[in-house]
Amino acid sequence: MKAAPEAQRRLLDLQGIDTALNQLAHRRRSLPELAEIDTVAREISALEDERTRAQVAVDDLDRDITRFEKDIEQVRTRKQRDQARLDAGAALREIEGLQHELATLNRRQSELEDAELELMEQRETAEQTLNEVKKRLAEATERRTAAETRRDEAYAEITKEQEFKTQSRAPLAADLPPDLIKLYDKIREETGLGAALFRSGRCGGCRIELYGADLNRVKAAAADEVVRCEECRRIMVRTAESGL
Repeated sequence: MKAAPEAQRRLLDLQGIDTALNQLAHRRRSLPELAEIDTVAREISALEDERTRAQVAVDDLDRDITRFEKDIEQVRTRKQRDQARLDAGAALREIEGLQHELATLNRRQSELEDAELELMEQRETAEQTLNEVKKRLAEATERRTAAETRRDEAYAEITKEQEFKTQSRAPLAADLPPDLIKLYDKIREETGLGAALFRSGRCGGCRIELYGADLNRVKAAAADEVVRCEECRRIMVRTAESGL
C-alpha cells in the first residue's frame, strides 16, 4: 500500500487519540468506586438478611409476650371472680375450694409474670441487636450512596473527555486516505494498536528490534510505502526520529 509520508505520520496523531480513548474506556471500567460499590452491596445484602433475622426474633418475642399477657389477664379475671364470690359470702362448702383455687391462681400468676419478665429482658436484648444492625445498614447505605456519587462524577468527567477526543478524531480520520484508515482500523481492532513509530531500529508496537534483512527492508522501502512489522503486523511509521 502507498500513502504520503505526511499521511503516515498523521496516523501517529490518530493513534494517540485512539490510545487516549482506550485508556478512558479502561478507566471507566476500572474505577475504584465500582469495586467499592460491589463490596458495599454485598455487605448491605448480608445486613438485610441479618436485619430480617433480628426483626423476626423481636416479633416472635412480642408474640410470646402478648400471649403471656393474655394468660395473666385471664388469671387475674378468674381471681377477681373468685374473690368477689368470697367477699359476697360464699357457702361454707365453697370457701375452701375458692381459697385453694385462689392460691393456685396466685402461683400461676407469679409463674406467668416471671416468664413474661424473662421474655421482656430477652426482647430488650433482641431489640438492641436489631437497632445495631439497622445502624450498620444505614452506615453501609450511606457509603454506597457516596461511592455512587463519586462514580457518577467520574463518569461525567470521562464522558466529557471521550466526547472531546472523539470530536478531535473525526476530522483527522476524514482527512486521511480511506484505504490507509481502513487498514489502520482493521489492525487496531485486532491488536489494539494500529500504527507505531519506528525508531532506532525498533518497532514501536511490539518493541522488537530489527536486524539484517528485516532492517534493510525498512531502510530500502520508498518513503510513500506503508511498511508493516513482520512480527506484530502493525504499521511502522517512519519519521526523522526513525534514524534511517
